[in-house]
Parts: sequence; structure tokens; C-alpha cells
Amino acid sequence: MPTRNRRLLTPYWANTSFFKVLKIGLVFLGIQEIVLIAATIDERWNTENWAAIEESLAKSSAKEKKKEAAKKASKELKEAFSRILNGGKAVDVALFGRMLADMPEKNQDAACQVAHAISTHSVEREFDFYTAVDDLKPEDTAGADMMGTVEFNSACYYRYAVVDWDKLLENLQNDKELAIKGLRAFLEGFVVAEPTGKQNTFAAHNPPEFVVVSLRRNSAPRNLANAFETAIRVNKDESLTRKSAERLVKKAIELRAAFGGEESTFVLNLAEAKLDGFGTAVKAFQDLLSKAVAAVQG
Repeated sequence: MPTRNRRLLTPYWANTSFFKVLKIGLVFLGIQEIVLIAATIDERWNTENWAAIEESLAKSSAKEKKKEAAKKASKELKEAFSRILNGGKAVDVALFGRMLADMPEKNQDAACQVAHAISTHSVEREFDFYTAVDDLKPEDTAGADMMGTVEFNSACYYRYAVVDWDKLLENLQNDKELAIKGLRAFLEGFVVAEPTGKQNTFAAHNPPEFVVVSLRRNSAPRNLANAFETAIRVNKDESLTRKSAERLVKKAIELRAAFGGEESTFVLNLAEAKLDGFGTAVKAFQDLLSKAVAAVQG
């Protein structure tokens, strides 16, 4: 952050009134927007009636607070804030959008959609029974100090997300370099991110073994969840992951034949599934990302 902006921010992070103004509602802001808001407050610190704005925030309901605060702010201040709220080139806001109920003209539609993960097969819940005893009381064998169960399961999941490149570029104010970096970061995070809950108990550090990135032009996105409308079943010594991947490939080829569409597909196939000509196989995840990003720019 530039030195000047850092100086402008300093007085207000420690100012109670400033915090109260910001806490009118939950708003997702980019760093650029926060810096400009702080600079605007600094510029108008002696011309606005901040005491009246703070007093209006003592109203009982959130709706009343916003209405009263808006009445106390000058037209110039409201116009300045309106110009600032443009997404601030924040990649997370550009990807997942932002809604401002009181300023619908400043809403930002998401460039990304993410589906819930589903298992490719039927799942059975398991129960892990645990008990705890106090080792400092070896003679007390009447019972446990604590006992219970933890539910868990193991599944092969299908995960799907789609990014509208044109919308991402628009949300980032046509900054193509930033959009490319943001797209690559999202793709990488979507693949390698792991759940954090119960990791000390289950150590679920299992990277995906079949990753597909498809660039589609002049056609709608294509979720392949229907490939698993009938649950995958495997015989002894068969790979559930491989069979799930092959079912996915089969569905993708069928839909491509039926609906067409211009498509470039890249596949990381650690499951050794049969691809039957589906996409371009790559051997390393970073190569997959590089080829996908290059195809977007081509």
C-alpha cells in the first residue's frame, strides 16, 4: 500500500465513529475501495456532519439506521461513495459477485458458479466409537470419563464449477492481465483446496486423480452430474475412481455429439481411465493450468 494511503488510513482505524459508520451493514469491499473510502473520509472530515451520522446509528433497527445516516450525509459524499463502489478490481468480488440492496445499480453479478459436490456412488455412514479414560487414576476402572461416536464416510466426489470469462473480464474493468491471474488462481484453488474440519482425526489429504478443464465457446456450460444418475458400482479389485472417470468421459462424449459446440478440453488422468479421444491428456497439474489459460487467451 502506498505511503500516502497508509497515512490516510491511520487516523480512522482507531476512530470509533469510523467503525460505526462502516458497520451499518455487511459489505464485501476490495482493498482499492477501502483505501478510496478512507481517503474520501479524510478529505471531507471537516466538511461533513460526522457527529450527526454517528447519532443516527443509535436507531433501533438497521433499516432506520441506514435511512437516518443517508439523510445526514451530503449529496457530494454520497456521490463520491457511489463512484468508489465499482468492485475495486477485487478478484473475489469479480468471481463471486456482490449485492447491495440499497444500491442495486452497484450490484456485481458473479462470473463464477460452483455446484455442490456429489458422490458418484451410494455412500454408507460409518461410526467411530471412542472412549477416554484418566491415566492418572489407574485404579478407577468403573467406567470412562468420556465416550461418544464420530460419523464419517469415504466417497469419490464429482465437483463442478464454471467461470464466464467475458463476465470476469468485465467485472475486473477489462484488466486482462489481472483476469488471467485470477482465473488461474481460482482453477488451482478449486482443485487443490482441502477441507479443514476434522483433519487431525482423518488426515484427508487426497488430491483429485481426474481433472478436466474445458474451454467452451458459443455454447452453454455443461455440468456432467447426470453421468452419476445411476450410482457407480464396482466389482472386487476394480477402481471406483477409474470407473467414475470413465462414466464421466462417456457422458461428456455423448453430450458433445448431441449438442455440439466449440470446445477445447485438457485432462489430468492419474486414474488411468480410458479417454476414448476425450480431450488432450497432460501429465502435470501445472501444465493443465498453463494450457487452459493459454487456450482462454488464444
